[in-house]
Amino acid sequence: MMQLTPQMRIMVAVEPVDFRQGIDGLARLCRTALCSDPFSGGAFVFRNRRGTSVKILVYDGQGFWLLQKRLSEGRFRYWPKAKAESKGKRALLPHELHVVLSGGNPEATRCAPQWRPVALAE
Repeated sequence: MMQLTPQMRIMVAVEPVDFRQGIDGLARLCRTALCSDPFSGGAFVFRNRRGTSVKILVYDGQGFWLLQKRLSEGRFRYWPKAKAESKGKRALLPHELHVVLSGGNPEATRCAPQWRPVALAE
């Protein structure tokens, strides 16, 4: 069982990937396509070309977890788009990933804004 915590960084590959790849192939994609370290403890999310399946790669300090969700019917209707400066990746918040995995659109949901510490005045 893996839990997504509010502090966890989640990176989504916006382009579909070949799902014949396993842990080693997806870890390589983390380094090359997402420019991220697969050993960082973050979650890396990938989608297949047809949009029917999602894989999540996470390193927990001892080894990799590779989770897959394949829809029985239909497709994931929403998938994050890349921003101009993001180079094929997009960060999501944990609650946004839950919405995507449930087949929803996190941009259409309403929730409290993320809290950020207030900078001290000098």
